[in-house]
Amino acid sequence: MKRWKWSAALAALILLAVMLAGCSSGAGSSAQPTKKEEPKAEQSAFPVTVKDGLGEEVTIKAEPKTIVSLIPSNTEIAYALGLGEKIVGVSDFDNYPEDVKTKTKIGGMEFNVEKIISLKPDLVLAHASSAHNSRDGLQQLKDAGITVLVVNDAKSFADVYASIELIGKATGTVDKAKQVIEGMKEKLSQIEEKAKQIPADKRANVWVEVSPPPQLYTAGKGTFMDEMLQVISAKNVAGDLEGWPMVTEEKAVAYKPDVIITTYGGAKQVLERAAWKDVPAVKNKRVYDVNTDLVSRPGPRLAEGVEELAKAIYPEVFQ
Repeated sequence: MKRWKWSAALAALILLAVMLAGCSSGAGSSAQPTKKEEPKAEQSAFPVTVKDGLGEEVTIKAEPKTIVSLIPSNTEIAYALGLGEKIVGVSDFDNYPEDVKTKTKIGGMEFNVEKIISLKPDLVLAHASSAHNSRDGLQQLKDAGITVLVVNDAKSFADVYASIELIGKATGTVDKAKQVIEGMKEKLSQIEEKAKQIPADKRANVWVEVSPPPQLYTAGKGTFMDEMLQVISAKNVAGDLEGWPMVTEEKAVAYKPDVIITTYGGAKQVLERAAWKDVPAVKNKRVYDVNTDLVSRPGPRLAEGVEELAKAIYPEVFQ
């Protein structure tokens, strides 16, 4: 069977290795026989037209009853909106919540067009980060009469809120989407206020390691990790670099970070690097692993990722 690619750039790969009646009645006057009013039907939210992550207008004719998600962030958002029972297919990379293990897998780095069509979904949640590379496959789904919604490629918390709003509008869960967004904003606000207690001279310089040498990658500005560090009053030592850059070990060591965060489970190997022995974070054994999904997957759990970072970097304040 033909499979179509949905992965885009290395940044996307890193991010992946390294998304919720009334009726009325009345009565006639006492002089006439009682007459019941017909219940007023609740006004349907459908059809609804939304602008997708590629700037194109997509019309959803009726409330989706079955949904396929092509990327984990979309799946997490859908579950947060109470749509878990409607999800019939997910990618091989989906691992949260636990219920995704019961769903049909539709492919990993590539999605299987025939498998998706066989599931007869009303809506497929695609993603802008891979839409161009999987253009033909997405068109085949559309030709099969399936509505495809390309969700925006989120690079900031504001973008994630937009993703949640978009999926909420497309699935008739607008109110629930607002609740999820407000919950995230409230949690972030609480963490940020607490972080303001940290004196300027106690704020940590942090090196984020996304992959180890010989291809040593970090998180620069324009990434969730950089925004998260700002929220908790920490400095990203690579914050002058863009996106997910590869740097040399010499440059990383020269940053002399107070804390090192790895997103791939590499804390032990960092501590064992001879060339890093004089780095403050290594000397003081302040090297920590964090759950990569919480700090890079653009969905509702990003707020939890901020909290995990805060507890690792400032345990005396956040534990």
